[in-house]
Formats: sequence, structure tokens, C-alpha cells
Amino acid sequence: GIVGVFGYGGGVIGRYCDQPEKFPGVAHFHTVRVAQPSGKYYSADYLRQLCDIWDLRGSGLTNMHGSTGDIVLLGTQTPQLEEVFFELTHNLNTDLGGSGSNLRTPESCLGKSRCEFACYDSQAACYELTMEYQDELHRPAFPYKFKFKFDACPNGCVASIARSDFSVIGTWKDDIKIDAEAVKAYVAGEFKPNAGAHSGRDWGKFDIEAEVVNRCPSKCMKWDGSKLSIDNKECVRCMHCINTMPRALHIGDERGASILCGAKAPILDGAQMGSLLVPFVAAEEPFDEIKEVVEKI
Repeated sequence: GIVGVFGYGGGVIGRYCDQPEKFPGVAHFHTVRVAQPSGKYYSADYLRQLCDIWDLRGSGLTNMHGSTGDIVLLGTQTPQLEEVFFELTHNLNTDLGGSGSNLRTPESCLGKSRCEFACYDSQAACYELTMEYQDELHRPAFPYKFKFKFDACPNGCVASIARSDFSVIGTWKDDIKIDAEAVKAYVAGEFKPNAGAHSGRDWGKFDIEAEVVNRCPSKCMKWDGSKLSIDNKECVRCMHCINTMPRALHIGDERGASILCGAKAPILDGAQMGSLLVPFVAAEEPFDEIKEVVEKI
């Protein structure tokens, strides 16, 4: 069955039990998708209010977050939908997300708010495109769903390359910055590799050849015993060396984003990553260069 709120075609997924007489409590079990803030930052007060609404109007079950990214409120009845919608929009200043054959709720990583590797403001891009394409988000008019996701650097913390039709991934054009003294400090054991993330057991002495140079997928790094060098024209921005030695290596200064399209997860073939469409775009507000690509698609 199809249910929704007035004026919207997306945001509510109709779910019905096929034996309502036997299970009247779940005769209706509609799911409400709620747009998450960029980077998924919440105050405790906001979460309490959200849960209060759902305890009163729904099952109390939530999913933080669905695979698209939305806050997912699981299980309510048709008469409660407009009530939930009113509370969300009027009291929490929060809109519904996308569902059905339309633009789904855009999603971003924490970006510049937390990450030293952010190459563009992924939160701002996510918010800007969410506001730009409200109509496509709420009134399905596509033959199939369409997803934007924004990763501020190649670490891909929202996995946009595999989880979206339109993936914007931060990158840089110039050279990786090297602090030669910090490299020596890692080799000497003064700094823990991976920022200490794997220090739960004794892995032995840090071996820059084995753990950094030999793991470079494009073989663009060399260590001569005292100096680390990088052939930047061969670098594929995999982030491994930077993640391993973050105090010694850092992203370049000429920053922007790459745009990839066409990720999908067919059942027989398995997940397929997006294909590079635009190698580099400046990715600065109001993100017109990104919108231009969207419009052409």
C-alpha cells in the first residue's frame, strides 16, 4: 500500500501486515524516514524530543541510521503520520527524508568540522544540495532512486564510492607534504604509527619499508634509509601512508573533489564502485560546478 503526508510523495514507506485480524498491533507498521543533519551532529535535547514523539506516536523502535543515512522511525499507524510530520517540522525544525523513486536524503561525513584531512566542506555541500533539490527529494519523479553522498577525503568515511549514484570525494592536486624529521621520528619509534590505533598489542618495531613503502598500491614511494621520497605523479591518493604516519605526511594544499558516478550492488555480481567522471573540481560554495554536473545527468 501507499501512504504519505500531504504534499509529499516520499519520506514514508507503507508497511502492512497481511493478517491484520490475527496481529492487530502491527496491522500498520509504516516507516518514517527523517532527514539527518550534515555529519549527523545531534544535541541530547533533540534526541530526547525525537524519541518522545516516537514513543507517543509510534512503536519506539528507531534505526540510527538507515543505509541511506536517514534517521529511521520504524512502525506506526496511518492516523499518526500527519501528527508525526507536524511535530517534526513545527517543533523540531526537521524535514522528512527521501524514499521511493526520487533523490534520496544526501549524506556527508564530518568533514572540516573534525577531520584534518578534509579537502572540501562536505557538510556545506550536503546541506546546499539538499536545499537545492527539495522538490526532487520529496516528490518522486524518477524511474529509480538516486543518491548523493559526500566524502571530504579519500578515506571515504560514508563510503560514497560504493553507496551512491553521485559520489563527491575530496582530493588534492599538488604534492603530499612531507615532514622529514617526523618521518625519522616514526622510524626511531618516537611516534606510534596509525596515531596509536593499533597499540593494543606488541607488533614489534615500526618498519617503514614493510608498513608504508611496500603497501603503496602504485609503488610511488621510496625510503633510502634516511629520506622518504614520493613520486607524486604516480600517487593514487589512497591515504594509506598518511593514515600510517599522520604527523609526518599530510594532504596537499590545492584541494577540491573528484566526482564519480554509477555505483551499484547487483545481487549476482556484488557491489561495484562508481566510475570517475570529473577528476577535479574546486568544490567551493555555492558548489555551482557540482550542480552543473548534476543538471546534465
